[in-house]
Amino acid sequence: MKILDGYQEKNLHFKWSPENKPVMDIDPGESVIIRIPDSSTMQIKRDFTSSDMKNIDNSRVDAAVGPIYVKGAGPGDVLKVKIEKLTAGNWGWSAIIDNFGVLSNEFQERLVIWNLDKDKAETRDPKFLVGVKIHIEPFLGITGTAPAEGSYGMIPPQKFGGNMDNRFLKEGSVLYLPVNVEGALVSFADPHAAQGDGEVCGTAIETSCEATVNIDLIHGMDIKYPRLESFESVKSDYIVSMGIGNSMEGAARDAIREMIAILGDHGFSAEEGYILCSVAGKLRISEMVDMPNFVVSMAMDRDLINR
Repeated sequence: MKILDGYQEKNLHFKWSPENKPVMDIDPGESVIIRIPDSSTMQIKRDFTSSDMKNIDNSRVDAAVGPIYVKGAGPGDVLKVKIEKLTAGNWGWSAIIDNFGVLSNEFQERLVIWNLDKDKAETRDPKFLVGVKIHIEPFLGITGTAPAEGSYGMIPPQKFGGNMDNRFLKEGSVLYLPVNVEGALVSFADPHAAQGDGEVCGTAIETSCEATVNIDLIHGMDIKYPRLESFESVKSDYIVSMGIGNSMEGAARDAIREMIAILGDHGFSAEEGYILCSVAGKLRISEMVDMPNFVVSMAMDRDLINR
């Protein structure tokens, strides 16, 4: 199995662009092991304190590992990315950062270091979040293909994916991304050990990870936004749509429209889909801090769809 090492500078990029040069070629259906650094791109160290935050170079935040060129992929195709395995690092960090987050500038900057042990996270500070243990459920904050044209920063999510910070994107999930350029040029970044919906302070439990992903190709499947299949527990298996845009309300509408389209693929009329979204859909704010764009997800239990 091929290995892509994101700890080597040559395998990183700091913008979304069709001009990014691929660092690996694969065949459709091939699996790859990807070593992904944390969202600070290795700048934050385990022994750092809050005072060290002033030395962070924000231009190097959220470096993506890739891009990977998928042979045979072209505009109008869809990339099917299955997250086969995610192994988080043994420590992580969260931070309150000036001019960032939903409640920006209401708090002093603070760095929190977490010890990650199997399935639980605890802070290293014995006086902060005393007795709190966070359940670890790693996921990838960033997965995206290249845009058809233009250049985009790493922070705001886009219609081609990117910084979606959607906690549904965990081990076992399947992500569908639009292909806009030859080879798709897919990249991965921003591993999280745990995150609440919205990631409201601007950071999750940021960590490194080793991800095994299977990347396949679907011809003739037209999508406007990323879609995914995921689960909440062993009893809940979901199909998830997403809306991404600079209006929370607009993103919610797009997520609902996308779900109605998915339901249409399963034989439901638009009216049936709309009602089903209202009575059984789970509409969630997945990401609201990477402005100017937001991510809203609509999850639907697969058992309701597979009639």
